[in-house]
Amino acid sequence: MTPAEQHTVPINAPRLDQYLAGLLAGQSRSQVQRLIAEGHVRLNDGPARAGSRLRSGDRLSWELPAVTPTRLQPEAMDLRVLYEDDDLIVIDKPAGLVVHPGPGHATGTLVHGLLGRGPGWSTIGGTERPGIVHRLDRDTSGLMVVARNDDAHRELARQLQRRIMTRKYRAIVVGEVGDPAARIEAPIGRDPKNRQRMAVVAGGRDALTEFRRLGVAAGHSLLEVKLGSGRTHQ
Repeated sequence: MTPAEQHTVPINAPRLDQYLAGLLAGQSRSQVQRLIAEGHVRLNDGPARAGSRLRSGDRLSWELPAVTPTRLQPEAMDLRVLYEDDDLIVIDKPAGLVVHPGPGHATGTLVHGLLGRGPGWSTIGGTERPGIVHRLDRDTSGLMVVARNDDAHRELARQLQRRIMTRKYRAIVVGEVGDPAARIEAPIGRDPKNRQRMAVVAGGRDALTEFRRLGVAAGHSLLEVKLGSGRTHQ
Protein backbone atom coordinates (compact mmCIF):
# COMPACT_ATOMS: atom_id res chain seq x y z
CA MET A 1 0.00 0.00 0.00
CA THR A 2 1.35 3.45 -0.90
CA PRO A 3 1.44 6.14 1.83
CA ALA A 4 -1.83 8.08 2.13
CA GLU A 5 -1.98 11.28 0.09
CA GLN A 6 -3.90 14.38 1.21
CA HIS A 7 -5.72 16.94 -0.92
CA THR A 8 -7.97 19.92 -0.21
CA VAL A 9 -10.66 20.54 -2.82
CA PRO A 10 -10.33 24.14 -4.13
CA ILE A 11 -13.71 24.39 -5.91
CA ASN A 12 -17.11 22.69 -5.90
CA ALA A 13 -17.34 19.54 -8.02
CA PRO A 14 -20.40 17.43 -8.95
CA ARG A 15 -18.90 13.96 -8.34
CA LEU A 16 -16.01 12.64 -6.29
CA ASP A 17 -15.07 9.89 -8.77
CA GLN A 18 -14.83 12.33 -11.69
CA TYR A 19 -12.77 14.76 -9.66
CA LEU A 20 -10.36 12.14 -8.32
CA ALA A 21 -9.90 10.56 -11.77
CA GLY A 22 -8.67 13.98 -12.91
CA LEU A 23 -6.15 14.07 -10.06
CA LEU A 24 -4.82 10.55 -10.46
CA ALA A 25 -3.16 10.49 -13.86
CA GLY A 26 -3.25 7.02 -15.36
CA GLN A 27 -6.29 5.91 -13.32
CA SER A 28 -9.54 5.56 -15.23
CA ARG A 29 -12.85 6.54 -13.68
CA SER A 30 -13.79 2.87 -13.26
CA GLN A 31 -10.48 2.21 -11.48
CA VAL A 32 -11.13 5.18 -9.18
CA GLN A 33 -14.63 3.87 -8.47
CA ARG A 34 -13.10 0.53 -7.47
CA LEU A 35 -10.66 2.29 -5.12
CA ILE A 36 -13.60 4.10 -3.51
CA ALA A 37 -15.70 0.92 -3.21
CA GLU A 38 -12.79 -0.92 -1.58
CA GLY A 39 -12.40 1.83 1.04
CA HIS A 40 -9.09 3.29 -0.16
CA VAL A 41 -10.53 6.83 -0.42
CA ARG A 42 -11.83 8.97 2.45
CA LEU A 43 -13.76 12.24 2.39
CA ASN A 44 -13.40 14.58 5.38
CA ASP A 45 -11.92 11.66 7.37
CA GLY A 46 -15.01 9.53 6.74
CA PRO A 47 -16.15 6.95 4.18
CA ALA A 48 -16.42 8.20 0.60
CA ARG A 49 -18.97 7.47 -2.11
CA ALA A 50 -18.32 7.72 -5.84
CA GLY A 51 -21.27 10.06 -6.36
CA SER A 52 -20.51 12.37 -3.42
CA ARG A 53 -20.77 16.07 -4.29
CA LEU A 54 -17.61 17.97 -3.37
CA ARG A 55 -17.47 21.46 -1.91
CA SER A 56 -14.60 23.89 -1.68
CA GLY A 57 -12.55 23.04 1.41
CA ASP A 58 -13.45 19.34 1.52
CA ARG A 59 -10.52 17.10 2.46
CA LEU A 60 -9.68 14.02 0.42
CA SER A 61 -7.20 11.30 1.28
CA TRP A 62 -6.38 8.12 -0.59
CA GLU A 63 -3.90 5.29 -0.76
CA LEU A 64 -3.18 3.00 -3.68
CA PRO A 65 -2.97 -0.76 -3.08
CA ALA A 66 0.37 -2.40 -3.79
CA VAL A 67 0.49 -4.00 -7.21
CA THR A 68 0.59 -7.80 -7.07
CA PRO A 69 2.63 -9.69 -9.67
CA THR A 70 0.65 -10.77 -12.71
CA ARG A 71 -0.38 -14.40 -13.01
CA LEU A 72 -0.66 -14.19 -16.78
CA GLN A 73 1.65 -16.43 -18.74
CA PRO A 74 3.89 -14.92 -21.45
CA GLU A 75 3.14 -16.07 -24.98
CA ALA A 76 5.33 -15.87 -28.06
CA MET A 77 3.54 -13.61 -30.53
CA ASP A 78 4.60 -11.99 -33.80
CA LEU A 79 3.76 -8.37 -32.98
CA ARG A 80 4.45 -5.66 -35.55
CA VAL A 81 6.46 -3.03 -33.66
CA LEU A 82 6.76 0.37 -35.37
CA TYR A 83 8.69 2.18 -32.63
CA GLU A 84 10.28 1.29 -29.31
CA ASP A 85 12.36 3.04 -26.64
CA ASP A 86 12.87 2.81 -22.87
CA ASP A 87 9.49 4.43 -22.12
CA LEU A 88 7.03 3.19 -24.71
CA ILE A 89 6.37 0.91 -27.64
CA VAL A 90 4.08 1.50 -30.64
CA ILE A 91 2.37 -1.60 -32.01
CA ASP A 92 0.27 -2.07 -35.14
CA LYS A 93 -2.57 -4.17 -33.71
CA PRO A 94 -4.26 -6.41 -36.28
CA ALA A 95 -8.01 -6.92 -36.43
CA GLY A 96 -9.08 -10.00 -34.47
CA LEU A 97 -6.58 -9.57 -31.64
CA VAL A 98 -8.10 -8.91 -28.20
CA VAL A 99 -6.12 -6.34 -26.20
CA HIS A 100 -6.39 -7.74 -22.66
CA PRO A 101 -7.86 -10.78 -20.88
CA GLY A 102 -11.58 -10.87 -20.19
CA PRO A 103 -14.53 -13.27 -20.26
CA GLY A 104 -13.93 -15.76 -23.05
CA HIS A 105 -10.38 -14.51 -23.67
CA ALA A 106 -8.11 -15.97 -21.01
CA THR A 107 -5.17 -16.41 -23.39
CA GLY A 108 -3.91 -15.17 -26.73
CA THR A 109 -4.36 -11.44 -26.06
CA LEU A 110 -2.03 -8.57 -26.86
CA VAL A 111 -1.07 -8.43 -23.18
CA HIS A 112 0.14 -12.04 -23.32
CA GLY A 113 2.22 -11.12 -26.36
CA LEU A 114 3.72 -8.12 -24.56
CA LEU A 115 4.72 -10.32 -21.64
CA GLY A 116 6.27 -12.68 -24.17
CA ARG A 117 8.65 -9.87 -25.12
CA GLY A 118 9.90 -9.77 -21.53
CA PRO A 119 9.16 -7.90 -18.29
CA GLY A 120 9.18 -4.15 -17.81
CA TRP A 121 5.65 -2.78 -18.36
CA SER A 122 3.70 -0.16 -16.45
CA THR A 123 1.63 -1.41 -13.51
CA ILE A 124 -0.99 1.36 -13.31
CA GLY A 125 -3.57 -0.63 -15.28
CA GLY A 126 -3.37 -3.53 -12.83
CA THR A 127 -2.17 -7.10 -13.18
CA GLU A 128 -4.49 -7.91 -16.10
CA ARG A 129 -3.46 -4.90 -18.22
CA PRO A 130 0.29 -4.32 -17.86
CA GLY A 131 1.40 -1.48 -20.12
CA ILE A 132 -2.07 -0.81 -21.52
CA VAL A 133 -2.86 2.92 -21.68
CA HIS A 134 -5.73 2.73 -24.17
CA ARG A 135 -7.41 -0.04 -26.11
CA LEU A 136 -8.88 -0.93 -29.47
CA ASP A 137 -11.85 -3.22 -30.02
CA ARG A 138 -11.02 -6.76 -31.10
CA ASP A 139 -12.12 -6.24 -34.71
CA THR A 140 -10.37 -2.86 -35.06
CA SER A 141 -6.84 -2.62 -36.42
CA GLY A 142 -4.54 0.31 -35.73
CA LEU A 143 -1.70 1.76 -33.71
CA MET A 144 -1.50 1.32 -29.94
CA VAL A 145 0.93 3.08 -27.63
CA VAL A 146 2.00 0.87 -24.72
CA ALA A 147 3.83 2.18 -21.63
CA ARG A 148 6.97 0.53 -20.32
CA ASN A 149 6.90 2.29 -16.94
CA ASP A 150 4.45 4.13 -14.70
CA ASP A 151 5.85 7.61 -15.42
CA ALA A 152 5.35 7.10 -19.15
CA HIS A 153 1.86 5.68 -18.50
CA ARG A 154 0.82 8.77 -16.52
CA GLU A 155 2.13 11.14 -19.19
CA LEU A 156 0.48 9.24 -22.05
CA ALA A 157 -2.81 9.12 -20.13
CA ARG A 158 -2.56 12.87 -19.51
CA GLN A 159 -2.02 13.54 -23.21
CA LEU A 160 -5.02 11.39 -24.14
CA GLN A 161 -7.24 13.03 -21.53
CA ARG A 162 -6.31 16.54 -22.68
CA ARG A 163 -6.53 15.62 -26.38
CA ILE A 164 -2.83 16.40 -26.91
CA MET A 165 -2.50 12.93 -28.41
CA THR A 166 -5.24 12.34 -30.97
CA ARG A 167 -6.55 9.20 -32.64
CA LYS A 168 -7.82 8.94 -36.21
CA TYR A 169 -9.38 5.96 -37.95
CA ARG A 170 -10.21 5.02 -41.52
CA ALA A 171 -13.47 3.19 -42.00
CA ILE A 172 -15.34 1.75 -44.97
CA VAL A 173 -19.09 2.17 -44.44
CA VAL A 174 -22.08 0.92 -46.38
CA GLY A 175 -23.78 3.65 -48.40
CA GLU A 176 -22.58 6.72 -50.25
CA VAL A 177 -22.18 9.45 -47.65
CA GLY A 178 -23.32 12.77 -49.07
CA ASP A 179 -21.72 15.17 -46.59
CA PRO A 180 -18.01 15.88 -47.22
CA ALA A 181 -17.57 16.25 -43.44
CA ALA A 182 -19.77 16.16 -40.37
CA ARG A 183 -19.82 16.18 -36.59
CA ILE A 184 -22.00 13.64 -34.76
CA GLU A 185 -22.98 14.14 -31.13
CA ALA A 186 -25.21 11.42 -29.70
CA PRO A 187 -25.44 9.42 -26.44
CA ILE A 188 -24.14 5.84 -26.62
CA GLY A 189 -25.25 3.03 -24.31
CA ARG A 190 -26.21 -0.65 -24.25
CA ASP A 191 -28.68 -1.62 -26.95
CA PRO A 192 -31.87 -2.56 -25.01
CA LYS A 193 -32.62 -5.26 -27.62
CA ASN A 194 -29.11 -6.77 -27.57
CA ARG A 195 -27.03 -6.14 -24.45
CA GLN A 196 -23.86 -7.24 -26.23
CA ARG A 197 -24.12 -4.31 -28.63
CA MET A 198 -23.91 -0.55 -28.18
CA ALA A 199 -26.36 1.88 -29.77
CA VAL A 200 -27.51 5.49 -29.68
CA VAL A 201 -29.95 5.46 -26.76
CA ALA A 202 -31.58 8.01 -24.49
CA GLY A 203 -29.66 8.23 -21.24
CA GLY A 204 -26.42 6.94 -22.79
CA ARG A 205 -23.02 8.55 -22.28
CA ASP A 206 -22.22 11.61 -24.38
CA ALA A 207 -20.14 10.77 -27.45
CA LEU A 208 -18.58 12.91 -30.16
CA THR A 209 -17.47 11.66 -33.58
CA GLU A 210 -16.16 13.76 -36.48
CA PHE A 211 -15.59 12.41 -39.97
CA ARG A 212 -14.26 13.51 -43.33
CA ARG A 213 -15.25 11.73 -46.55
CA LEU A 214 -12.22 10.51 -48.50
CA GLY A 215 -13.96 8.72 -51.34
CA VAL A 216 -17.12 7.02 -52.61
CA ALA A 217 -17.39 3.92 -54.82
CA ALA A 218 -19.72 0.98 -55.47
CA GLY A 219 -22.22 1.92 -52.80
CA HIS A 220 -19.60 2.37 -50.07
CA SER A 221 -17.73 5.33 -48.57
CA LEU A 222 -14.21 5.67 -47.19
CA LEU A 223 -14.14 7.97 -44.16
CA GLU A 224 -11.45 9.43 -41.94
CA VAL A 225 -12.92 9.39 -38.44
CA LYS A 226 -11.77 11.28 -35.36
CA LEU A 227 -13.17 10.43 -31.94
CA GLY A 228 -13.76 13.16 -29.41
CA SER A 229 -14.64 10.54 -26.79
CA GLY A 230 -13.74 6.91 -26.16
CA ARG A 231 -16.98 5.01 -25.77
CA THR A 232 -17.16 1.25 -26.23
CA HIS A 233 -17.86 0.37 -29.88
CA GLN A 234 -18.13 4.07 -30.75
